[in-house]
Amino acid sequence: MAESKPVIYAAMGGNLLIAITKFVAAAFTGSSAMLSEGIHSVVDTGNQVLLLLGMKRASRPPSEQFPFGHGKEVYFWSFVVAILIFAVGAGVSIYEGIQHILHPEPMTSPLINYIVLGLGILFEGASWAFALNAFRKTKGKWSYVQAVRRGKDPSMFVVVFEDSAALLGLIVALVGIALSQATGNPVFDGIASVVIGFVLGGTAIWLAAETKGLLIGESANRDVVETIRQLAGQADGVEAVNEVLTMHMGPDFILVTLSIRFQRGLPAERIERAIAELDRAIKAEESMVKRVFVEAEARADVDDPPPNDGK
Repeated sequence: MAESKPVIYAAMGGNLLIAITKFVAAAFTGSSAMLSEGIHSVVDTGNQVLLLLGMKRASRPPSEQFPFGHGKEVYFWSFVVAILIFAVGAGVSIYEGIQHILHPEPMTSPLINYIVLGLGILFEGASWAFALNAFRKTKGKWSYVQAVRRGKDPSMFVVVFEDSAALLGLIVALVGIALSQATGNPVFDGIASVVIGFVLGGTAIWLAAETKGLLIGESANRDVVETIRQLAGQADGVEAVNEVLTMHMGPDFILVTLSIRFQRGLPAERIERAIAELDRAIKAEESMVKRVFVEAEARADVDDPPPNDGK
């Protein structure tokens, strides 16, 4: 998660400065789209604060109440960010746009809007490029869509999503203001605000869908599970690997539970040694695996006598 912090700080600083300039422009020009963009930037700034809060709380050590640590705090706060984008950003933008469509008011000094939007596109574009470059380094061989779906650190792709939506929103606001000025019809400004709201709503829904699985307990990626299965199958005295269950307790914390059938008649000391060696091998191969639990299942043979139930 450490590589996410510079991206979040850069986005937060840029959004705060852009929000101030957008609100000043909206106050001078009366643009609904510009007001929506200002609200969008404020929501984004608050979201980055929440992501940093989640990362800080996730780094707390395990306790008696939370024996596996607090890593899932990152997932919780990322989900809260998605809800805020939808409820505050999208909701207010759509409301402001509808109000402006029903009660249109002509803009004054549209040049201010163009200057602010141009600066916004410049700053937001720089933040987006920085976030995308960091995301590209962490995604490895996966495509961008695969990296979002399989990634376990939402703090990285949340910023990319937000910056992408912000850039698209700025372009929509620019088009809406230009159409309003060219046609003399301020309704286009309100329509742009509604479109910005739908962009934010779509972004929020996608973010919520991607973080939901992590929040409720998503397994490790398939290649990690397969590696663990292979290591377990190669362990001393193992006859069969029945189950490999994994769960991400945080972006860098995988919990593993194995169900293994050992060869019949194997001494208990040898089984214990095999389990200890398997634990070390898995953690050495997959650095994110922090805890491994092994259940040694008994072999069920057809010639075994039935259990004595006292009858």
